[in-house]
Amino acid sequence: MAKSTLSFVCQNCGAAYNRWQGKCESCGEWNTLAEEDTSGSVPVSIRSKRKGRTFALESLAGKSPDAPRLSSGMTELDRVTGGGFVRGSVLLVGGDPGIGKSTLLTQATSLLARAGHRVVYISGEEAVAQVRLRAERLGLSDAPVQLAAETSVEDIVSTLSEGAVPRLIVIDSIQTMWTDTVESAPGTVTQVRASAQALIRFAKKTGAAIILVGHVTKDGQIAGPRVVEHMVDAVMSFEGEGSQQFRILRAVKNRFGPTDEIGVFEMTGLGLREVTNPSELFLSERDLGTPGTAVFAGIEGTRPVLVELQALVAPTSLGTPRRAVVGWDPSRLSMVLAVLEAHCGVKLSGHDVYLNVAGGLRIHEPAADLAAAAALVSSLVNAQLPTDAVYFGEISLSGVVRPVAQTPARLKEAAKLGFQRAVLPESARGDAGGDAGLSLNAVNSLTKLVAEIAARGSRRGESGAQPEKNATPARFRRGEG
Repeated sequence: MAKSTLSFVCQNCGAAYNRWQGKCESCGEWNTLAEEDTSGSVPVSIRSKRKGRTFALESLAGKSPDAPRLSSGMTELDRVTGGGFVRGSVLLVGGDPGIGKSTLLTQATSLLARAGHRVVYISGEEAVAQVRLRAERLGLSDAPVQLAAETSVEDIVSTLSEGAVPRLIVIDSIQTMWTDTVESAPGTVTQVRASAQALIRFAKKTGAAIILVGHVTKDGQIAGPRVVEHMVDAVMSFEGEGSQQFRILRAVKNRFGPTDEIGVFEMTGLGLREVTNPSELFLSERDLGTPGTAVFAGIEGTRPVLVELQALVAPTSLGTPRRAVVGWDPSRLSMVLAVLEAHCGVKLSGHDVYLNVAGGLRIHEPAADLAAAAALVSSLVNAQLPTDAVYFGEISLSGVVRPVAQTPARLKEAAKLGFQRAVLPESARGDAGGDAGLSLNAVNSLTKLVAEIAARGSRRGESGAQPEKNATPARFRRGEG
């Protein structure tokens, strides 16, 4: 019999220790170490006597056939996966509870089953009756999807090996699976790693595509060991605010397609509806003529997306002003505020600052710096920005506006939605192209843009003071309040 080996394993990152401690030194999380039995079921004496088998070696020269794709029937899902599911691939899908992961996968499996493919849905959290109720509510109860409620990996592999190989298998979720090869409880790092490894081995051997559903932590990261994300072929994150109907499926890792690609869905009473033009959707509820709003022309993967940035700058009586941001990096907001105060003379130390990305989209690229700065200054001076203008550009610590990639795609998307002008970096004027038909306002420094917005606001100022010509208004100069 194998000797029992106990160790303390971090349930967040998978690091192992020989004794318990309050903080994991690998990931820095507190109270995440749990005692687990890390010994295998096969004795060490037997494992050491096993002889390896020889295998054929191939050269780099030669032709490899393109990976065949299996279209899901949903355009937005195929966009994120890179054109469809690849045979033998394993995908990991994570998202907050109730965000719509099971709804999305139920719709995808139903479409594939109606197309004549064998599709299996294994639920470890819900009974078969509960899955049937969801399918009935979505109007998909007639789809020939094979259902089961099982958590044993050995039983699942044995059942799926009989008959024709399934084209797609959904495991909902990987945290509920367990295998006999380890003695830890389901949901622990050891069980998640071993269960995922067994399912991945089955996918590579048979050619079936497998989708693993994963839980997320309070920080929005997929729970379980990081090694699982390295083992799978693609990692997708399902994002969205519960109070809004928009859902974003984002590709974090993809071995068969582009990363950072997004698919946009709208949650309705009949399930998730695909959004073919997300820019028009994000700008549908836009408030025209309101100070503190700017339209940002961004790029998500290979798709240009226009979204509204909303800013509110209000005086505060607190000693430490509040900084709140939704949908953007808080560190990026702090950097933009520091540049505005250091190089543009915009005094924000006595104001609360709130920044929101409308529609529930999360922006990760630094090209949103210029739009955020324009919205902040517009709110501070109560100046309305042009409603037919879009903004994009990266701001450096010196106040210089740096160029960003894919300028023609951003301008083309803005022109398609009826915008007439664009504020962009000076060095990107040559890459803009002449087919967009937009009036370009190229700026080389943030100071120039701040002066233009501030002068527009001072004309309708409440104090009645006249702005100085060719100069930044007095309230923005250094050394003055």
